[in-house]
Amino acid sequence: MDLSLLLEYGWVLLVLIALEGLLAADNALVLAIMVKHLPEEERKRALFYGLAGAFIFRFASLFVISFLVDVWQVQAIGAIYLLFIAINHIARKLFKKKLEEKSSEKEKQEKNSGFWTTVIKVELADIAFAVDSILAAVALAVALPDTPLPPIGGLDGGKFLVIFAGGLIGLIIMRFAANFFVTLLAKRPGLEIAAFAIVGWVGVKLAVYTLSHPSLSVLPSTFAKSPEWKITFYIVLVLIALAGWFLSKEAKEVENVA
Repeated sequence: MDLSLLLEYGWVLLVLIALEGLLAADNALVLAIMVKHLPEEERKRALFYGLAGAFIFRFASLFVISFLVDVWQVQAIGAIYLLFIAINHIARKLFKKKLEEKSSEKEKQEKNSGFWTTVIKVELADIAFAVDSILAAVALAVALPDTPLPPIGGLDGGKFLVIFAGGLIGLIIMRFAANFFVTLLAKRPGLEIAAFAIVGWVGVKLAVYTLSHPSLSVLPSTFAKSPEWKITFYIVLVLIALAGWFLSKEAKEVENVA
């Protein structure tokens, strides 16, 4: 493979690892809240069953989406979904105080949930997390140039491997490295909003790819893969990440001064 092609694929994989790490930390926090009412042994089992289900669903959905990824309607639904979860999550974080009473009521209801009811809730949450992860990976990978690798499903082999790696890394982080990212989010809370802002920006990328689809041609078919758009996308992505990091730092410093 050409060196420039390897570098482009490597860069996308690094972005995916960072994004998957932050999303996995947020997901791990949600799962921890969902199972905290159970005894310790049952808690571990519920999380194990949940992660096993997520593993199966994530890779099943990857093979399904590899056949559908070139259908513009699927791309449009994916773009809308990514934009929705980004806006919804950021809005919930910004208006967190107003939602505290509702969340405390939910926690009281969850305390009455039995083991298998909790496992089902964890499975459903994991499925939602898997969809987020796969769609974000697909949106980042679809505009990559094709590789000499043989196609898998309906996808170029290189793109499939990047998406596969993203999904696998998300699960590994969720299982083994979530504590590090949870600690990082506690120290830099702005990174959580930044992560979902990046998800929204990735949704914009998928929307651009959809609008460049030959069946629609709202944008020129070459635009989504043009160097100008790729450079713009990654510059904005880096700026969002930097804003999340430095704004968190400023907030912490203000608290210390006060």
